[in-house]
Amino acid sequence: MEKLKSRKFWICVAAALASLGASIAGLATSNEVVAVIGITCTVISTAIYAFCEAWVDASSASATTTSKVTTTTTVTQKEVQK
Repeated sequence: MEKLKSRKFWICVAAALASLGASIAGLATSNEVVAVIGITCTVISTAIYAFCEAWVDASSASATTTSKVTTTTTVTQKEVQK
């Protein structure tokens, strides 16, 4: 549900719809160049959105990762007898 409030998501949807509309217009007018450009832009806009979301997820995951520190103590027998 949080994705529906994202401006990046709505920009991607608008770009994909505009590109899809251009490809449909290209097919309707028998203009193959416009159709191919529209389809290509649709795929590229979706890929860019997916890449950006993956980058944001990876950045937030690395920011919340904590380190585990392990210490080892060696006790000699002389120290135990004291």
